[in-house]
Amino acid sequence: MTTTPVELYAANSSNSQRAAIMLEECGIAYRVRAVDLAGGEQRGDAFLAVNPAGAVPVMVDPAGPDGKPLTLAQSGAILLYLATKSGRFLPQDPMRRAAAFQWFMFATTDLSMMSTMVFLESSVLPGRAPANVEFFEKRIARYFAVADARLAGRDYLADELSIADFALYPVVRVRNRLADASTMPNLIRWADALRRREGVARGMAATE
Repeated sequence: MTTTPVELYAANSSNSQRAAIMLEECGIAYRVRAVDLAGGEQRGDAFLAVNPAGAVPVMVDPAGPDGKPLTLAQSGAILLYLATKSGRFLPQDPMRRAAAFQWFMFATTDLSMMSTMVFLESSVLPGRAPANVEFFEKRIARYFAVADARLAGRDYLADELSIADFALYPVVRVRNRLADASTMPNLIRWADALRRREGVARGMAATE
């Protein structure tokens, strides 16, 4: 029996990349439907019918709960759903699971928001404000230092590969110049290990 692949509405963004990485790592068949953000496709009626918020990523799983189709937005929600669906990358140990939740939220809220603000201030908003960009980049660097400290003596944020790692990696990748190799060796080591994973590489490439 042929399984209909998941559809991932995506663009070249950290949020889209983490969703594609998770699909790859879970071994779930999918196809990317590229959304032209620069051309305003996300504001068109066709896309708004899929996600009224007009943002990527959006995942359409034809075999959702109870076999019913499911449309799901928000990269964090997509990762949690796929972890539950596949039974992978969500630690069973309660302490590790709690750590995975903490660092997952750290990546999807605190860091992602700062990265988005750098993009908006430097490329989108009228009246560029270099001082604002510098402020947000310093905040990102400080958060990277927090992650580096967490990874001292650890291979992964929750002591085993989890949604937390897949959530954080695309942000570190896009803001890599803020990850100082001399002062953040643990974060650099971790990022290099993630980069070498075939599933991570394919997920990144799928949305670039």
